[in-house]
Amino acid sequence: VQLQAFGGGLVQAGGYLRLSCAASGRTFTNFIMAWFRQAPGKEREFIARITWNLGTTYYSDSVKGRFTISRDSAANMVYLQMNSLKFEDTAVYYCAAARTLRYDDPNKDYIYWGQGTMVTVSS
Repeated sequence: VQLQAFGGGLVQAGGYLRLSCAASGRTFTNFIMAWFRQAPGKEREFIARITWNLGTTYYSDSVKGRFTISRDSAANMVYLQMNSLKFEDTAVYYCAAARTLRYDDPNKDYIYWGQGTMVTVSS
């Protein structure tokens, strides 16, 4: 199983980027797909998730209204559209997959992780 995140880069504050996550190696039916990020010197932070089947979404307060998570089931892709980017959005962004969220602990719930893609927002 592989999750490959790409699409990061350097962007000015106020700009936008779209991250992509290519999922392969199994079917992700009934999975929950998510994006996390980790800024330098900070802990990993959950930012958005989507259910594979119904497309139900949930966002952290820090990105709500600016970021949009989506998926293309046929292409096995998950996306993160990031608008109105801020300097504090600078981080390595990871995609991840979970069967359930029963532990309420990302380290236990998310069993597959991508390698991360760097997003740098210049002020």
